[in-house]
Amino acid sequence: MKFYPVSPDLFTSNRKRFAAAMEPGSIAIFVSNDEMPSNGDAHYTFRQNSDLFWLSGIAQEDSMVILFPDHPEPRYREVLVLVRPNELKEKWDGRRLRSEEAKKLSGMSTVVWLDSIEGMLPQWVHMADTIYLDSNENDRKGGLLITREYRYIREMKEKYPLHNYRRSARILRQLRAVKTAAEVAVLQEAVDITGATLGDLLKFIRPGVMEYEIEAEIYRGFLSRRSMRPAYDNIIASGDRARTLHYVANNQECKDGELVLMDFGAEYGGYCADLTRTIPVNGKFTARQKEVYNACLELHRHANSLLKPGISLVDYQKKMGEEAGRIFVRIGLLRESDVKNQTPENPAYTKYLYHGVSHHLGIDVHDLGPRTEPLQEGMLLTIEPGIYIEEENMGIRIENNVWLTADGNVDLMEKIPITVEEIEAAMKK
Repeated sequence: MKFYPVSPDLFTSNRKRFAAAMEPGSIAIFVSNDEMPSNGDAHYTFRQNSDLFWLSGIAQEDSMVILFPDHPEPRYREVLVLVRPNELKEKWDGRRLRSEEAKKLSGMSTVVWLDSIEGMLPQWVHMADTIYLDSNENDRKGGLLITREYRYIREMKEKYPLHNYRRSARILRQLRAVKTAAEVAVLQEAVDITGATLGDLLKFIRPGVMEYEIEAEIYRGFLSRRSMRPAYDNIIASGDRARTLHYVANNQECKDGELVLMDFGAEYGGYCADLTRTIPVNGKFTARQKEVYNACLELHRHANSLLKPGISLVDYQKKMGEEAGRIFVRIGLLRESDVKNQTPENPAYTKYLYHGVSHHLGIDVHDLGPRTEPLQEGMLLTIEPGIYIEEENMGIRIENNVWLTADGNVDLMEKIPITVEEIEAAMKK
């Protein structure tokens, strides 16, 4: 790994939180992600199952975490399972974790090799009444791929049909949504790397630069600051391409007079930042660009005033839509009659803002968390309103990451340039 080791106390705390929510006499088993083949004998870069990483900090393939709080022997109440280091494999793929290294990373005192677990696990399962299995659920997850978690669920139910089974996801959905101060500290590192990289870009971007050259600068900025990788595919969308929400071709020229929308974030210590800024390619907003940008920034600040513990994302989005309608009338995108005659199923504002304004953020860019239930203190979300105008070939989005606390929202990106004046001043340098 490129990043400095994360304190094992973070993962120890997460395991305690999960164990406290388990039923008496139960065991929980988590398995790592598959190594995904691409073509021939190659694989995609491995990324750990988010739930397993949240519990252990272990990013290595062929790993397991087993939690059995009521086991009569304390050493088997938390067990980390690792693949045994193999000399031949290490010659090809690199060094694997040793037992003592894994203990330091995870804070778990018992490590068992994967080739030994089949002889031990049945004894533990026979002591338990209930088995928690991980299905890595996410409301945004799609696709038909049957991943390792689901194959393991099928295997366990065939071996132990008379046990009670529970979904770990029901617990993790609540726990992972509420970030501890230790988690936020790691995510702040990802944010700081992202902000510093934006600072590089504000000095680099000029008419004639290619979108992929900007993307190359992002990779350089991340890797040189110990980020493992981008948290998601970089979006570098100049001109009218900024209206495409997940534009990732990044292969066009950024032209004089255009805006360029950049949506990118670093991953650090397993946690993801998520930043969007829209800037003038030539360093100076036109009068109309400034008007629309400031309208988007006004929406952003209104969102920050609404996003509090107690509101649901559904109600929050509705209130944001109402404010967007008022602002869009003011800047000439909508007429009063458009808003007056709109229907609940087709609000007028969605012609120019057609996505959600916030999502949960953490180990996953679209992290676990509730949509219909009230938000809670400790949750960490994005704020990212946008304005997309087909008639003007313009798209603007502004995104920061905020942590909801008892004392108000903590904007993790408060030091990153966001106003027209701050952006123009940074680009002028």
